[in-house]
Amino acid sequence: MHRNALRPAALLATGAALIAAAPAPGPAPDAAQLRSTIEALVGFGTRHTLSSATDPKRGIGAARRWAAKRFEAIGRTCGNCLTVETIGRDFTGPRAPGGVRVEDVIAIQKGSGDPDRVIIIQGHIDSRVTDVMNITADAPGANDDASGVALTIEAARLLSKRKFAGTIVYAALSGEEQGLWGGTLLAETAKARGWKIAAVLNNDIVGNTHGIGGEHITNRIRIFSEGIRSSADLPGLKAQRAIGMEDDSPSRAVAKAVLRVAAARPDIGLEVVAVRRPDRFGRGGDQTPFQEAGFPAVRFSEPAENYDRQHQDLRTANGKRYGDTIDGVDFAFLARVTALNVAVAAELADAPAAPHDVTIAGALSADTTVKWAAVPGAAGYRVRWRRADGQMWTDSRDVTGTTLVLNNVNIDDHFFGVAALAANGAESIVTFAGAAPR
Repeated sequence: MHRNALRPAALLATGAALIAAAPAPGPAPDAAQLRSTIEALVGFGTRHTLSSATDPKRGIGAARRWAAKRFEAIGRTCGNCLTVETIGRDFTGPRAPGGVRVEDVIAIQKGSGDPDRVIIIQGHIDSRVTDVMNITADAPGANDDASGVALTIEAARLLSKRKFAGTIVYAALSGEEQGLWGGTLLAETAKARGWKIAAVLNNDIVGNTHGIGGEHITNRIRIFSEGIRSSADLPGLKAQRAIGMEDDSPSRAVAKAVLRVAAARPDIGLEVVAVRRPDRFGRGGDQTPFQEAGFPAVRFSEPAENYDRQHQDLRTANGKRYGDTIDGVDFAFLARVTALNVAVAAELADAPAAPHDVTIAGALSADTTVKWAAVPGAAGYRVRWRRADGQMWTDSRDVTGTTLVLNNVNIDDHFFGVAALAANGAESIVTFAGAAPR
């Protein structure tokens, strides 16, 4: 096999050299900034989606306006590089039978090269207690999900200091607890605006390190992704099955990109556990509407959840404290999860679009030919392959053309994919290779 083979001189001498050419990591996330954001969000009492939208100090409306002001302040420090909007529409469902206007606060950092290619970093700003219809009780939601919103705002502060070819959207979503409505709203907006979404990084419950079983885990993060695409029709499902693509959907490709970036950044100090489910068992999050709309999306969640601190009334019973309060957030851990989000978003925003029309041929042959369509702005391509009994890419070769013949790499025994490379080494997600149309 041709592991880490040399690329043409026009690209760079070796894969290692290309990676070394990438920009150095920027400033690290600030745990104090993360704490300050969560303290502010907890200070609104409740952020229930059906709470007051007009009260200046308490409720979802005050929290959303505060988030918009934070994005605006960050935008001013980068020469107004962020366009801050509040988008919304009405939703009705079992958890809002009278209907409610759901609004998302988004900040758009427009790309300089391919602005329609979008990476989204998001968390949900709404909170709840035991009774999902209780809109008056204090619902601090420090970890679920002020941690995700704090991460998103801190990512905006750090990434806005740089320029990228692609666009990054930072989003504080509402309505998650009532029906994933904020995610639905933003996915609808993305489709209406023609965004070509490269990845959605949904951060939900990302600040706690003490599990309900007594675990204390500070060096691990879970990434959830779908394998079989929820957006596929029956012919699409059959095609996915026919080529063995169950572990290589676009969302799964994003999860593998997170694994790759984490491995390349040991300074972040996080092991990524790529869970091969769309979400926790029987549960869901705001990545789901994006997947249903056909966009690649993953969920970040802490490695050991404490259910006594999720969706609970604030109380003490039998000597045990319940409730999602700020003392349950590990800010050093949250800073590491933020750093990983920032690194992944920067990589994908720097990279060209993922290749399309990636095909393989070579049945009844010792060799495999991989072909793909040229990607505008790509400096080269990384062809990846692995044995068909594995899940992670193990071998690669970098080229500048759009065809590669792999000698003595049997098509039946391997899976193949192609990523596009920027001149600085940034790599897109991998597009899985299928059969050429007949």
